[in-house]
Amino acid sequence: MTDPRVGAVVITWNRREEVLTALGRLLALPERPQVVLVDNGSADGTAQAVARAYPEVDVVALDENLGAVGRNVGVERLRTPYVAFADDDTWWAPGSLARAADALDAHPRLAVVTARILAEPGGRDDPIVAELRDSPVTGPGWLPGPALGSFLAGASVLRREAFLQCGGFSRRLWLGGEEELLAVDLATAGWELCYLEELTVHHQASAQRDAHGRRRVGLRNTLWFTWLRRPLRAALRRTVHLARTVPRDRVSALAALDALRGLPWVLAERRRVPPRVEARLASLEASQENSRARRYVS
Repeated sequence: MTDPRVGAVVITWNRREEVLTALGRLLALPERPQVVLVDNGSADGTAQAVARAYPEVDVVALDENLGAVGRNVGVERLRTPYVAFADDDTWWAPGSLARAADALDAHPRLAVVTARILAEPGGRDDPIVAELRDSPVTGPGWLPGPALGSFLAGASVLRREAFLQCGGFSRRLWLGGEEELLAVDLATAGWELCYLEELTVHHQASAQRDAHGRRRVGLRNTLWFTWLRRPLRAALRRTVHLARTVPRDRVSALAALDALRGLPWVLAERRRVPPRVEARLASLEASQENSRARRYVS
């Protein structure tokens, strides 16, 4: 049966065959979500191929690669109260979208639910799952799962109202760790985020990815987020830790240079989070420093 509560937004770039497979899995779900595909300026005929294969999908063909901001475009086109994000190398398990909608229905101040991620092939827990399951973040007692300080877009269902209220993903961050800034802005606005074990997303990492480019942007975005929202002492502590632990190579040097070039924008946009949100961020520092999943390597 169709579940009118949840729509889905998929972003892609030059992965025509992979996104065709991903969309087929999404459309076959029992919830039958309305699907928006945002093609970030692919040059491989992705938009045309999807339009031919799946006429029920709303295809948005952009002229440029907007990265995560492509999701903003997709959310604007949907009218469902909840939006499931998916990537071209991920797929939701049957029933997960309905269970996510049930949780969001039951908890009006809950903005994001993040799923268990199974790495394929093999169906093993992604290394990040243990950190989500054992999150040290303290949340209200009514949450249906462990409170989170951030989320993973490709494995989360969001409340559309909250997403739009907080402005969606930042154009400046593009793609790579872009969720962290939105997560703290949601928390600052009074929304909650949590992990739900009963939701499942499968992830088979695409071979078509620029690992060095992704690391460069991810490290830059971590620095920008830290400088944009953390108090001075915490920002300095996090920056020093990253400087000591990231690989000492050209990619890290370029990421640091990118971050420094953005300082005028950072200083103009800097807004410290309130103490209750900073307490959540501080509680995550130990797990971030010892994380097997958050490693800036490529």
